[in-house]
Amino acid sequence: QVQLVESGGGLVQAGGSLRLSCAASGRTFSRYGMGWCRQAPGKEREFVAAISWSGPSTYYADSVKGRFTISRDNAKNTVYLQMNSLKPEDTAVYYCAASRNPAGSSVPSEYVYWGQGTQVTISS
Repeated sequence: QVQLVESGGGLVQAGGSLRLSCAASGRTFSRYGMGWCRQAPGKEREFVAAISWSGPSTYYADSVKGRFTISRDNAKNTVYLQMNSLKPEDTAVYYCAASRNPAGSSVPSEYVYWGQGTQVTISS
């Protein structure tokens, strides 16, 4: 069992930056591939970024590649999403998620544990 709590969302202007954090409980955190997904109003939840259990492998949705960076600190049971050059279309609720696939996943339905989400709003 893994419990996830996101923080760091907020309102920023286009071109700005935010850093999301996801604090995980559970001694087995390091066994899970971790990811971030987002959901905008009226849209389906979509994959944003994922990181393998040990951290060397990361992958991103094309829409955020080069602007977002996912990282993790297993000693702190925390996953981060650094978001730069933010655009209004990045506005969404961002969710942290854990997958039993140690490599992580680009498919939201493959994640088994989810946080409650944190709102990110980008003004133009």
